[in-house]
Amino acid sequence: MSLHGLDALARAIGEAAIVADPAQLAARRHDYWALSHLRDHVGRPAPVPGVLVRPTGVAQVQEVVRFAAERRVALIPFGLGSGVVGGVIASPDAILLDLSELKRVRFIDATNLMAGFDAGHNGLAAEEAVAAQGLTIGHWPQSVAVSSVGGWVATRASGQLSTGYGNIEDILHTVEAVLPNGELVTLGKGPRASAGPDLRQLMLGSEGALGVITGVVVSLRRQPEAKAFSCFEAPDMRTGFELQREIVQRGWRPPVMRQYDARESRRQDGDATGCLLLMAHEGPAGLVAAETAAVRDLAAAAAAPERPGEIVARWFSHRNVVPSWDTLLSRGLVVDTVEVSAGWTDIGAVYDDAVAALKGIDGLIAGSAHSSHVYRSGLNLYFTFAVQTTDPDQMEPAYLEGWRRILDATARHGGSISHHHGIGRVRRDWLAGEIGPSGVALLRKIKSALDPQGIMNPGVLIPDA
Repeated sequence: MSLHGLDALARAIGEAAIVADPAQLAARRHDYWALSHLRDHVGRPAPVPGVLVRPTGVAQVQEVVRFAAERRVALIPFGLGSGVVGGVIASPDAILLDLSELKRVRFIDATNLMAGFDAGHNGLAAEEAVAAQGLTIGHWPQSVAVSSVGGWVATRASGQLSTGYGNIEDILHTVEAVLPNGELVTLGKGPRASAGPDLRQLMLGSEGALGVITGVVVSLRRQPEAKAFSCFEAPDMRTGFELQREIVQRGWRPPVMRQYDARESRRQDGDATGCLLLMAHEGPAGLVAAETAAVRDLAAAAAAPERPGEIVARWFSHRNVVPSWDTLLSRGLVVDTVEVSAGWTDIGAVYDDAVAALKGIDGLIAGSAHSSHVYRSGLNLYFTFAVQTTDPDQMEPAYLEGWRRILDATARHGGSISHHHGIGRVRRDWLAGEIGPSGVALLRKIKSALDPQGIMNPGVLIPDA
């Protein structure tokens, strides 16, 4: 961008909002996508952004969007950088819009059980703010301490307690966003509305391609009266899947329901020989007592013996502690996780096919899965693959091959290629199989209507024409 352009931008939003520090520019080159870190590791890093802008208010965001629209300059929204599917890759020809200083708690309403936050507000800080009043958002992604509430909406996120509390679309009350022409919209009013199509859905999962989310209002719950843990060991994955189906279809909703295959179960507990099923129960004391008793009876009927609840407690205490991509890459390990979902009649085949397909990758040292989000109609699977290679030229092909085999196996059995991390760039080429050519065409029409110049986060979500 020309110096004249930067001067005009500085006049519009103030010089303090334009960041020139090289270290900060370098830190915003990309988000937490494993492939971006891999490319850094092998000497093919993403470029620094042409301009880094850090607004402190919604009016400044509007000015930046108008500036970009008038000059047809690409604009890349950046929350707190926790995305893992390539939603952010900087460009020297683009403005990177860093929303981390939009971090106010706007309000907490304990009567109507709602809380409003700036979109850049840290997720864990938001939870702590409402917890101080005896409330909870109930949204606990693994990235809760490093993600933003706006990022939750933009990626259509899910939390580790989703089986009981719901996903972000179940928690979202109102979303405020700046459209690609600079106009501000506020979408969502009342506990429920029948006022035409729900326009909040345009921002849910939009990944910065349809506008800039600037504010979020979430529905809250009271902190639970009682909590309990349950743990069982199924002889195999399909038996565990069937037990989970029985639990949820009978009306029980433990907020945490996680089932690990035999390999991952041994990481949870060294004595495990089968597939561990971990559950956490929360709510009124009477409900927790009834649910734990009912689950125990269902597990006994499924020949899944009970294991110590301490296994679940141990998972809770370590659930967000994982090695960084850079640590793994320094050891010659190409690793990632891929979350998908499918119905009860298909999930076993998805698991078997994907794990078998991963075994065909040269250098594979681990290919496993667990489930972590359960519904009446099915559940998700969270695959992990690890490939050992010391050849820098083989790292990216191995990474992409792991993804390809898992997503192809999922698609073969009618599953969904993404459960809660979004599309980004890594899944983009599979989207037509997910929503069909007509669905992709419809998405392009929506994009064109809202963003006719194509300035908003180009390259994500929508497959190339």
